[in-house]
Amino acid sequence: MSAVRKRAFVPWRQNESGQVVPLFIIIVFVGIVTIFLLGKLGQQAAERASAQTAADAAALAGVAAGEDAAGETAKNNGGTLLSYVHVGQKVEVVVRVGHAKATARAEAHW
Repeated sequence: MSAVRKRAFVPWRQNESGQVVPLFIIIVFVGIVTIFLLGKLGQQAAERASAQTAADAAALAGVAAGEDAAGETAKNNGGTLLSYVHVGQKVEVVVRVGHAKATARAEAHW
């Protein structure tokens, strides 16, 4: 018997050098894209929440003190008053913060 054993020929194992590098690059790329998309999603959620907060505050200020107060309150909350409708004891406002818009309504009960 021979002391040296020959390796069996397996065609798919013949040229494996460097296969980890492209896989690693793909995994890193997917990770970076995922982090970027999650960041954008979080930013949009924060903008929507801020827009709703500004709209709620503006509606309450509007029902208590009018359109100027609603606009100032929206501005103080980082938003822009896009629409103000006052009918009787009810107020409806639309506020934009960043790319997000929110609508809020308030009614006076006094």
